[in-house]
Amino acid sequence: MELSEAQKKRLRRAHDLHPIVMIGQHGLKPTVLEEISSALDHHQLIKIKLSVGDRELRDDMVEQLTQYSQSQLIQRVGNIAVLYRRNPDKPDILKESV
Repeated sequence: MELSEAQKKRLRRAHDLHPIVMIGQHGLKPTVLEEISSALDHHQLIKIKLSVGDRELRDDMVEQLTQYSQSQLIQRVGNIAVLYRRNPDKPDILKESV
Protein backbone atom coordinates (compact mmCIF):
# COMPACT_ATOMS: atom_id res chain seq x y z
CA MET A 1 0.00 0.00 0.00
CA GLU A 2 1.45 3.32 -1.06
CA LEU A 3 0.80 6.24 1.29
CA SER A 4 -0.15 9.68 0.06
CA GLU A 5 1.87 12.72 1.07
CA ALA A 6 -0.94 13.81 3.41
CA GLN A 7 -0.83 10.43 5.16
CA LYS A 8 2.96 10.61 5.46
CA LYS A 9 2.66 14.10 6.90
CA ARG A 10 0.30 12.81 9.61
CA LEU A 11 2.76 10.04 10.44
CA ARG A 12 5.63 12.48 10.90
CA ARG A 13 4.49 12.73 14.50
CA ALA A 14 7.35 10.32 15.09
CA HIS A 15 9.44 13.37 15.85
CA ASP A 16 8.58 12.76 19.52
CA LEU A 17 9.56 9.08 19.40
CA HIS A 18 12.87 7.72 20.62
CA PRO A 19 14.82 5.42 18.29
CA ILE A 20 13.80 1.83 18.87
CA VAL A 21 16.68 0.34 16.89
CA MET A 22 20.19 1.73 16.55
CA ILE A 23 22.43 0.47 13.78
CA GLY A 24 26.14 0.93 14.38
CA GLN A 25 29.46 -0.05 12.90
CA HIS A 26 28.48 -3.70 12.38
CA GLY A 27 25.72 -2.73 9.96
CA LEU A 28 22.67 -4.78 9.08
CA LYS A 29 22.96 -8.17 10.70
CA PRO A 30 20.09 -10.69 10.44
CA THR A 31 19.29 -10.14 14.12
CA VAL A 32 18.93 -6.39 13.53
CA LEU A 33 16.61 -7.00 10.58
CA GLU A 34 14.49 -9.36 12.68
CA GLU A 35 14.31 -6.81 15.50
CA ILE A 36 13.13 -4.12 13.09
CA SER A 37 10.46 -6.40 11.69
CA SER A 38 9.32 -7.30 15.20
CA ALA A 39 9.25 -3.64 16.25
CA LEU A 40 7.13 -2.76 13.20
CA ASP A 41 4.69 -5.55 14.09
CA HIS A 42 4.31 -4.13 17.56
CA HIS A 43 4.50 -0.35 17.01
CA GLN A 44 3.72 0.09 13.27
CA LEU A 45 5.71 3.36 13.29
CA ILE A 46 9.34 3.25 14.41
CA LYS A 47 12.38 5.49 14.45
CA ILE A 48 15.79 4.04 13.59
CA LYS A 49 19.16 5.64 14.18
CA LEU A 50 21.85 4.81 11.61
CA SER A 51 25.31 5.61 12.97
CA VAL A 52 27.29 4.34 9.99
CA GLY A 53 29.35 5.72 7.15
CA ASP A 54 28.35 8.49 4.85
CA ARG A 55 25.03 9.58 3.38
CA GLU A 56 25.21 7.13 0.47
CA LEU A 57 25.75 4.15 2.79
CA ARG A 58 22.86 5.27 5.02
CA ASP A 59 20.62 5.64 1.94
CA ASP A 60 21.53 2.09 0.87
CA MET A 61 20.79 0.75 4.36
CA VAL A 62 17.42 2.49 4.52
CA GLU A 63 16.54 1.00 1.13
CA GLN A 64 17.53 -2.48 2.36
CA LEU A 65 15.50 -1.99 5.54
CA THR A 66 12.34 -0.97 3.70
CA GLN A 67 12.65 -3.85 1.25
CA TYR A 68 13.34 -6.48 3.91
CA SER A 69 10.67 -5.31 6.32
CA GLN A 70 8.14 -4.44 3.58
CA SER A 71 7.73 -1.04 5.20
CA GLN A 72 7.57 2.49 3.89
CA LEU A 73 9.98 5.29 4.58
CA ILE A 74 8.04 8.16 6.11
CA GLN A 75 10.91 10.52 6.80
CA ARG A 76 14.67 10.60 6.86
CA VAL A 77 16.60 13.41 8.48
CA GLY A 78 20.35 12.97 8.79
CA ASN A 79 21.03 9.64 10.45
CA ILE A 80 17.43 9.10 11.62
CA ALA A 81 14.85 7.19 9.55
CA VAL A 82 11.16 6.68 10.32
CA LEU A 83 9.49 3.54 8.95
CA TYR A 84 5.82 2.55 8.85
CA ARG A 85 4.15 -0.79 8.26
CA ARG A 86 0.46 -1.37 8.92
CA ASN A 87 -0.38 -4.25 11.25
CA PRO A 88 -3.93 -5.46 10.45
CA ASP A 89 -4.25 -6.99 13.93
CA LYS A 90 -3.87 -3.61 15.67
CA PRO A 91 -5.78 -0.31 15.48
CA ASP A 92 -4.70 1.75 12.49
CA ILE A 93 -2.41 4.49 13.83
CA LEU A 94 -2.89 6.39 10.60
CA LYS A 95 -6.53 6.94 11.48
CA GLU A 96 -5.67 7.76 15.10
CA SER A 97 -3.24 10.49 14.08
CA VAL A 98 -5.91 12.65 12.43
